[in-house]
Amino acid sequence: MITALPAGIGYEVNAEKKITVHVRSDLLANARKALGAGISGTVRRGLELLAASEAYDRLLAMRGKVKFSIALSKLREDRR
Repeated sequence: MITALPAGIGYEVNAEKKITVHVRSDLLANARKALGAGISGTVRRGLELLAASEAYDRLLAMRGKVKFSIALSKLREDRR
């Protein structure tokens, strides 16, 4: 969140950034075909997937290290 300091007004900024990216033509063509999107959408989705994979790796690193106060069988009761 960015705050306008003199006025004390806060507002959210969801700005986009224009970038130039050099990629192999075949890589871009394959990615666009797989996604069925244009260049911007394909690059955006690739960046989203990369960010998500980092978060997923952090979650995997915590596997077995988190203690819950409720038994797993109790959590699964509503599935029966």
